[in-house]
Formats: sequence, structure tokens, C-alpha cells
Amino acid sequence: MGTAKPALAWHDSTLLRRVVGLVARGVDGPVVVVRSPGDELPRLPIGVEVIEDDGRGAGPLVALAVGLAALHDRADLVFAAATDMPFLHPAFVAAVLAAVEPGTEAAVPTIAGRRQPLAAAYRPSLATRAAALVESGRAGVNALAPPGSAEPDENALLARPELARLDPMLRSVQNLNRPEQYAAALAEPLPVVLVDRCDRRAPVAAATAGAAVRAAGLAWEAVVLRLDGRPVGDPQTPLLDRDLLVLADAAPGPDG
Repeated sequence: MGTAKPALAWHDSTLLRRVVGLVARGVDGPVVVVRSPGDELPRLPIGVEVIEDDGRGAGPLVALAVGLAALHDRADLVFAAATDMPFLHPAFVAAVLAAVEPGTEAAVPTIAGRRQPLAAAYRPSLATRAAALVESGRAGVNALAPPGSAEPDENALLARPELARLDPMLRSVQNLNRPEQYAAALAEPLPVVLVDRCDRRAPVAAATAGAAVRAAGLAWEAVVLRLDGRPVGDPQTPLLDRDLLVLADAAPGPDG
């Protein structure tokens, strides 16, 4: 790509900030970002944990080993995402997590004939296996899911109505490896979301909550927001087509 992917600009935000926010919208637990020692990351939301791998340069497998170990006592399942997936949809995250059946340890989708180990769900107990694979020096990230893991394909994933409605082309797994791919993705139309204020709804094109507020002609400090029923406190919160953003006037301060 020619530059570090995490800090690449993405419509009033960065590529990493967008992916982190989309994962957070699809899970109900902590979000962890694994970086190599010395890597600088863009601003991330309060509460996102940043941890470092051991610097051995073993690629995504070592990052998975570290991330799974960090979550071993705080989550039953973990969704692992690459940094460069700006079209990841929370409905896809939910569908992959749901594909992990009792007694299995992972769900690795196969989309258009390609396995997606960095858009997959793993049990945190696989941290030990991941660390052993890293130590062996002979395995890649595709080796992490043990035999018997779920391998949902397009048909299995799209059997979930919400995913079929919101990401029918499964663009969630589209990543950006070359400058021309990044430029083409960045040039695509912005998501169209509904902004509801005083029970009046209007569509606006915006990739972040802050941009949607501006498009509605308002100041961020003047409103309180809820996205799909959840409060929003960060203007870089990522938006997707068909999102509903509810705006209400902020309560005046003691002098207001």
C-alpha cells in the first residue's frame, strides 16, 4: 500500500477507527487492537484496548495469539478482523459468531471460494494453539482453526435475513491491499442514513456520526445522539447504509 493502513484517511476518520467501530457494533464485549511494538495508531474510542505483540514479525497469527490470550477470561467467542475492511457490516460479524456451534472452536467463512481467517470467529481457548503454531514457525493464519471448525459459505451466511438484507454481496470481506483499491473504495458513494430529529426523518449521506450531524445543519455539541438505540459519544462513530440516527437537543448547562 505504501503507507501504514491503520492511519489511512477514511471520510473524517481513519481506516482502523472505522473497522474498530464496526466490530464494536457487532459484538457486546470488549474490543482489542493488537499492534507491533513501536507502531503508531490513530485515535481510537475510549475503552478500546491496545496491546502489543512480541515483535517477532510472525504476521497476523501472532496478533491472534496475543489478542485471544487477552480475552480468554472475558469472552466466549472472539471475532477477528483485519485493519483494511471498511465495508465490514455488524450483521456479518453477528452471522459469523452465530456459526460457531457448541463443541466447535471456530467459524471461518469461505466466500467466493476463499477462506477468510481474518474475518472469522474463534474461541479464546485457541490462544494456546495459536502460540504453538507461532513457535513452530511453519504455519500461517489458516492453520489456526482446528479440524471440525465451522466453514460457512455464502449460502449459509445469507440464510440469516438481516445479513441478506444489509450486506447481500458480502462486501464485508473486501479488503484493500493496493493503492488503487483504496482509492476506488474511498471514491464510492457515502452511506445514506436517516436522521431523525423531533420525529422528522431526512436522509443524509455521511460515513460518520459527526458528518451526519453537520449534514443536518447542527453542531455536535448541541445534540445528543442515539444510533440504532445506542448512545453515541464519538463523532467518528462509523455509519452504514440504512442506519437510523436519532438527534435530540442537548440539555442546557447550568448557565444556559
